[in-house]
Amino acid sequence: MTTYHHATIQGHKIFYREAGSPTKPTFVLLHGFPSSSHMFRDLIPQLASDFHVIAPDYLGFGYSDAPSATEFEYTFDNVTALIEELLFSHLKLKSFSLYVQDYGAPVGFRIASRHPAAVEGVVVQNGNAYVEGISAAFEPLQPFWANRNAETEKAPRSLLTKQTTIFQYTHGAKNPEAISPDSYTFDQALLDRPGNDAIQLDLFHNYTSNVALYDAWHEYFRAKQPRMLIVWGQNDPFFTVAGAKAFLNDLPNAELHLIDGGHFLLEEYSELVAGEIIRFLGNGQQTEVTK
Repeated sequence: MTTYHHATIQGHKIFYREAGSPTKPTFVLLHGFPSSSHMFRDLIPQLASDFHVIAPDYLGFGYSDAPSATEFEYTFDNVTALIEELLFSHLKLKSFSLYVQDYGAPVGFRIASRHPAAVEGVVVQNGNAYVEGISAAFEPLQPFWANRNAETEKAPRSLLTKQTTIFQYTHGAKNPEAISPDSYTFDQALLDRPGNDAIQLDLFHNYTSNVALYDAWHEYFRAKQPRMLIVWGQNDPFFTVAGAKAFLNDLPNAELHLIDGGHFLLEEYSELVAGEIIRFLGNGQQTEVTK
């Protein structure tokens, strides 16, 4: 059974889903843009017998509070700080593994590099940490990053449209008809909330802070050699296969699976990914990957 909770962190309500027994190893699922813990709705029940699963929504996403961009400074550092407090202070977790996808990567790698002793393993699913992984799809954002104004904001605003949200879920999918419309419809409804555009634009603009940390994350990888499973939708239009393979330069013992899917791989492959997670984090034997 999955249960649903709110914790008050720094005066803000942070929503999280929880499943499985607290006596099991904890597995923290960190979502991407433009989604929330909703993206793990199929994965969580498949993991609950083996793990204590925690899946939070970031501030401004999902069912968490969404103070305006004038009330809260939306940066990846500040968003991560709330998740850290949820995990370590509210839930009092001592150790856990991480699942990181898209925005989950900069949130998760901040946490892991600051608390290496607490992180027992990392599952990376289309979550980037290398310049090689940034595709040409990000080129229209370069002027916005260099000089934010009404004109340069036009490109990132296109990422907030229903058309783009559907594209994120369906492009590169092996079987687009397997993608539930619940996914992009739910995400879009939250993106369309009044004032949410300003929140998302602030995070888009702050994305360069993640790239600035890549070298530090690589040093963490090399020094600590965290156990890492990489399950990567190889048709992702945003984060490239080269970015998936780049992890192996710093983590030669990491395990990489390239799968015939897109950015939101779980929409088609939740059973496959769940099986690989249970095997990998449970020290089982490698299974054949369906391409």
